[in-house]
Amino acid sequence: MTDLRAISFAEVALDGIDETGGRLAVVVSPEGTLSPGARRLNRLTKGALGRAVESEAFGKLDAGDAMTLAWPSGLMVEALDIVKLARRPATVEARKAGGTLARLAGKAALTMLVEATRLPEEIALGVALRSYAFTARKSKPDEAPAAAVMMVKAPDEAEAAFASARAVAEGVAFTRDLVSEPANVLSTTEFAARLEALRDTGLEVEVLEEDKLAELGMGALLGVGMGSAMPSKVVVMRWKGAEGAPLALIGKGVVFDTGGISLKPAAGMEDMTMDMGGAGVVAGVMKALALRKAQAHVVGLVGLVENMPSHMAQRPGDIVTSMKGDTIEVINTDAEGRLVLADVMWHAQESEQPSAMIDLATLTGACIIALGHDNAAVFSNDDALAGDFLKAAGAEGEGAWRLPLGKSYDDLIKSQKADMKNVGGRPAGAITAAQFLQRFVKDGIPWIHLDIAGVAQVTKDTDLAPKGATGWGVMALDRLVRDRFE
Repeated sequence: MTDLRAISFAEVALDGIDETGGRLAVVVSPEGTLSPGARRLNRLTKGALGRAVESEAFGKLDAGDAMTLAWPSGLMVEALDIVKLARRPATVEARKAGGTLARLAGKAALTMLVEATRLPEEIALGVALRSYAFTARKSKPDEAPAAAVMMVKAPDEAEAAFASARAVAEGVAFTRDLVSEPANVLSTTEFAARLEALRDTGLEVEVLEEDKLAELGMGALLGVGMGSAMPSKVVVMRWKGAEGAPLALIGKGVVFDTGGISLKPAAGMEDMTMDMGGAGVVAGVMKALALRKAQAHVVGLVGLVENMPSHMAQRPGDIVTSMKGDTIEVINTDAEGRLVLADVMWHAQESEQPSAMIDLATLTGACIIALGHDNAAVFSNDDALAGDFLKAAGAEGEGAWRLPLGKSYDDLIKSQKADMKNVGGRPAGAITAAQFLQRFVKDGIPWIHLDIAGVAQVTKDTDLAPKGATGWGVMALDRLVRDRFE
């Protein structure tokens, strides 16, 4: 996996700071108050730091943004970055500041003077996340970025606080790696092998092969993979950090989606390597929980398939029988993710008896039309669980917006030939997909469906990630586990 940037914490040591190489960063409050270290840098730069802070340009910066003095007089560094951040910043602002510094530093060594600001561990998390780059498939993979050092008042306390955040960052990076891999590398077999390797973190991992899936009656999931030479699989990851019924996380893992016989247009099909994004998030959350030894009982289940056209492939008009026993008329083979999730969700309830269930999937283009690339769609049968998730997502800066469910939408997936059909037409496409999944939620089980089609992979840089896979959802779900299930 892609290694995180090495980040360490040290006492504030200003003697010799003028000889430091790489890039140097200092945090200054919006009021322009200089900390003792900043005053020292101001003297070394013959007042340039102070003049910059008093400038109109600094005043216009948003929280977490920075201005740069290149090759500043009196210092050996290639640049001095001045970050605008309050002494008591919001978590999202602190992470943005770290992301800003990582973006400006690139691969250069980075020294940060953070003596007068709370939440240094959150700044460090921003540095770790924004320093990520997926280069594993280049003939000459890029060198890892140089180490970063944060000078703080209490380095031991900051290091202890960052230990948990580092575990979450490892989970995010694992998700980004999985989503970034091409399908000729990340086959269903390779995906399962990477999840089996998580046993080293303390997770219990079980792989269900096709014969077992057939025995369980997973006709909906198996139908999706019929056209591929790759075997379909279900992987179960268990973290038992507490007693009681678990929270179940379920992920769609379509390692490549051609659309099957309902073939997608060629333009943009290369992006369908990310159609396993839901499974990638579940894997990243499970890794994070294990690494930080979460005091919670959580089980992650992912359905791994490939949707290909061939003489063996599922056809439009086929009728399959789900593990639940309901029959499904397949109107469009490109609406395959809900077929995978239906069986995995039912298996999760039958085998794990969860206290609550959350599924994630890059499920519908309709979700992107509705919410763009800033928010995932949230559907739920339980207001309390949905509220807790939305609060967690907001606290972590991961956009999410709740959309409705209702009988009128449910009527759109009625079938004359089977118990239901797998699509309901163009209107409310994300909602009818959620209505389909709700039919596979047992009475009394609090449930959330997260459609992450618009947020799993983006085409421009964000505060905490370069363009590409984002790892959206790992931080929000980890926060939900902390706040509700630990």
